Amino acid sequence: MKDIPRKEFFKRLLAYKDKHIIKVVTGVRRCGKSTLLNMFKTYLVESNVSEKQIIYLNFEDFDNSELLDPKNLYEYIKKHLTKNLMSYVFFDEIQNVRDFQRVVDSLFLNENIDIYMTGSNAYFLSSELATLLSGRYITIEMLPLSFREFADAQDSNLSLTEKYRLYVERSSFPYALNFGNDKKEIIDYLRGVYSTIVLKDVIFRYKITDAKMLESIVRFIFDSIGSPLSSKRIADTMTSSGRKIDSKTVEKYISALQNSFIIYEAKRYDVKGKENLKLLEKYYSVDIGLRFMLLGQKANDVGHILENIVYLELIRRGYQVYVGKVDDMEIDFVAQNSLGNTYIQVSASVRDENTLARELKPLKAIKDNYPKILLTLDEDPDGDYEGIIRKNALDWLME
Repeated sequence: MKDIPRKEFFKRLLAYKDKHIIKVVTGVRRCGKSTLLNMFKTYLVESNVSEKQIIYLNFEDFDNSELLDPKNLYEYIKKHLTKNLMSYVFFDEIQNVRDFQRVVDSLFLNENIDIYMTGSNAYFLSSELATLLSGRYITIEMLPLSFREFADAQDSNLSLTEKYRLYVERSSFPYALNFGNDKKEIIDYLRGVYSTIVLKDVIFRYKITDAKMLESIVRFIFDSIGSPLSSKRIADTMTSSGRKIDSKTVEKYISALQNSFIIYEAKRYDVKGKENLKLLEKYYSVDIGLRFMLLGQKANDVGHILENIVYLELIRRGYQVYVGKVDDMEIDFVAQNSLGNTYIQVSASVRDENTLARELKPLKAIKDNYPKILLTLDEDPDGDYEGIIRKNALDWLME
């Protein structure tokens, strides 16, 4: 299968080329970080950069096992730097190198070096980088395929609705496209991805001893996407089913899952009080296919799946995303960036008048002039309700 050009992420990486700052690409395993670096490497060669100027190391490759020692790695890089020319250094899955930040800190002293790194654990990277490299790096958070990227890779004869069905039924992990419509192969692949994430990035790194409890919590969170949750509620549910656990341990597990990028958290935000609230966050899965793999057909809840996909798209577009509170009502998403807020409601359908009124009510209660959008799967013309714009969600996802 031809690699899917991850144009948005590539554009962001390219913007920092030759700038004296370390580029760190993070994200869940198998989302395409290595492919992105390889695309960038190819771009350099096609731009007349000599291959001698490029050093590419994948630290999950056994051939590079000796370079997991920081001293060996440093000596190797110094030996291969090109004199009087820019050297482009790519470190793939850098978190596998002990004390990697010391190596990078020393290399950074050289002005003719352009460093790119990937990693699959948010806490490990941020804590280690912050130790010595504070202010010297930027982070690009990568996700699996967006709906637009997935749709562009499908048969052009398919309708947008048909492409969305495939997107939901298969997976947004790029390699899953290799399996076409073979659901068994897709499930087997996703099971392998899930096991790798849980074993390498959660259980091993956080020394978790109760793997069954961890999976029970993942299943519970996946089954509850789009619903308010607390660590106490999860602990109480586990305990009532005969698996005793306290809320602090649940918090530890959730933090580990977030840092491995398998789940994402949306905190609550009081729109009128303009403050973050500390209770009843919502969680979303990094990939709907993983959710189907774990939960089976019970995961086929159209509205919450759409909400999950919209949440991830907002993250891709660079927003900070919250669950909004207006009086005693809830807004699915308050998306914040440097320009202000965008308020978004998500519903599978609003053709029923009562449903439409319910979805519009919290948006109407907001008195500022920031954009207010209602996204649905209804294949109807766009609507305007006193400044609240109703759009087809698939058209919005393709923007």
